[in-house]
Amino acid sequence: MSMIAITLPDGSKRELPVGATVADLAASIGAGLAKAAIAGRIDGGLVDLAAVLSDGAQVEIITEKSPEALEIVRHSASHLMAQAVKELFPAAKVTIGPAIETGFYYDFDVETPFTPQDLERIEAKMGELAAANLKVERQVLSSTEAIRKFDEMGEPYKRELIEDLGVDTVSIYTQGGFADLCRGPHVPSTSRIKAFKLLSIAGAYWRGNEKNRMLQRIYGTAFVDKKELDAYLHRLEEAKRRDHRKLGRELDLFSFSDEVGAGLVIWHPKGAMLRTLLEDFERREHLKRGYDIVVGPQILKTELWQRSGHYENYRENMYFTEVDEQGFGIKPMNCLSHMMIYKSHLRSYRDLPLRFFELGTVHRHERAGVLHGLLRVRCFTQDDAHILCAPEQLDAEIKGVLSFVSDVMGIFGFDYEMELSTRPEKSIGSDEDWDNATRALRGALEDSGKPFEINEGDGAFYGPKIDIKLRDCLDRKWQCATIQCDFTLPDRFDLTYVDSNGDRKRPVMVHRVILGSIERFIGVLIEHFAGNFPLWLSPVQAIVLTVTDNQAEYGQEVLKQLRASGIRIQGDFRNEKLSFKIREAQLQKIPYMLVIGDKEMESGTVTPRFRDGKNLNPMTVAEFVSFVEQESKLFR
Repeated sequence: MSMIAITLPDGSKRELPVGATVADLAASIGAGLAKAAIAGRIDGGLVDLAAVLSDGAQVEIITEKSPEALEIVRHSASHLMAQAVKELFPAAKVTIGPAIETGFYYDFDVETPFTPQDLERIEAKMGELAAANLKVERQVLSSTEAIRKFDEMGEPYKRELIEDLGVDTVSIYTQGGFADLCRGPHVPSTSRIKAFKLLSIAGAYWRGNEKNRMLQRIYGTAFVDKKELDAYLHRLEEAKRRDHRKLGRELDLFSFSDEVGAGLVIWHPKGAMLRTLLEDFERREHLKRGYDIVVGPQILKTELWQRSGHYENYRENMYFTEVDEQGFGIKPMNCLSHMMIYKSHLRSYRDLPLRFFELGTVHRHERAGVLHGLLRVRCFTQDDAHILCAPEQLDAEIKGVLSFVSDVMGIFGFDYEMELSTRPEKSIGSDEDWDNATRALRGALEDSGKPFEINEGDGAFYGPKIDIKLRDCLDRKWQCATIQCDFTLPDRFDLTYVDSNGDRKRPVMVHRVILGSIERFIGVLIEHFAGNFPLWLSPVQAIVLTVTDNQAEYGQEVLKQLRASGIRIQGDFRNEKLSFKIREAQLQKIPYMLVIGDKEMESGTVTPRFRDGKNLNPMTVAEFVSFVEQESKLFR
């Protein structure tokens, strides 16, 4: 019998008969591995268990515990869902159904939109098909044969996909009577899809083009085991409870209005106070680190945006207007004004680095379909800064920003991840400048000793960047800080400084934000804290509650003293039961309730009660002020 030699990940060799598959290899190693295996990796590429091995191949068995397993299971679950839809709704046309970060989806062309009741039926049918233990098989066909097959099945979208691929052959996966165009790999049988849940229905244009037909998209999720699925579903329920849009209404922080326009936030008094506290914090932290506060105009001449490259590379995200027959662009970024400040004087190497900071409000044309509460808006404020420095100062400045990010994330209790985003296809500047900028960012990241990923092709059009994504209490990732290294715009705007030899040199510009969009960061904070902000950040820190009308006059005096001491305070002197007032204050997530009855009025004290129900000992107004000041310092 002819044999082939296979190399395993640990470097060991194993001999198998010619024609052996990945599944055969797993079985030859052990029954336990054969049972756990769902796919394989041959010479670096993922394959099905049925893939045939070749002599000299390097092979790894992918089990349910492998990092790759989750995506394979989710992709297989999308096919299972499509099969269930076709069995329940035979007239439905299938399109595409990929695995995504949180699960999977599949788009269908149907005459009547799906309902929540349909989701229940589809999920039940998926369970039946999974229990049927249908074998999942891969078949390679010529593109002509595949088109003929899908035409016979009445699936026009598959024909379009195959024609656009422009390849001679394609792979098709079948399970039971269902067939789908797919690259794979997939689990060997439907019984390996054990834990799944259909979540929602949405509309989606075919290929994301609003000129195409509107399809019905079903979102779902799947996990290797039910325990992980249950944990995820619990996090989803918790996320709904913490939804910043819901809490924003309940806590009276902000609102949106169709009369005003989509994606434009209206800040109510408590929300505006929250913003003010955050912005004041930002100003203090920047001043401590040697930044100068600047302010630029909202509109700048179109010629400036053309010179910077924004007009060519970012125009679809901008708004334009005309004043006195002169074109202007409403700023989507703050960098141009900061470069004008730099150019207003002759700069020496002794002046550098210069760090210009602006809480700059910008406008960007976001498509209506992506707007989402505070997380994606059309008008927002960035904690934007631009550092102009000599090339030899660049490393220290990037590291300084990384340290700044670390300090601030620590204050709010966030962990974070970092990515180095490299040159996109649509970009300006020389290869040399991009190489230098990328090298500078990479070097600072490597010296930090913290892990980072490479995000190919996702840099800004004028330079590479470090993207920093924080993790909230539900383990969700949010984009916040960015650090962009730019050799190009200083050249386009002819920025110079005089070096120690009297020669004119070109500075480097670092674009950076720490929190990013103030609106987005507040949305993240609301969900992270579930509206229970730390005392120093709470728009209302305490509320005075009287037991009866007898204490109203004393309550007003306490309110006046606390307000004069800088405490953010409210009063509730209504003739209502104390328990009712406490409940309302708790729903508003006010940190402290200061209860005043006859006893407190006679002794000149208040009795603080924390929002979780814990009571403190009675204290004077001065003692409470000191208590608040001390507790607030713990968070700053």
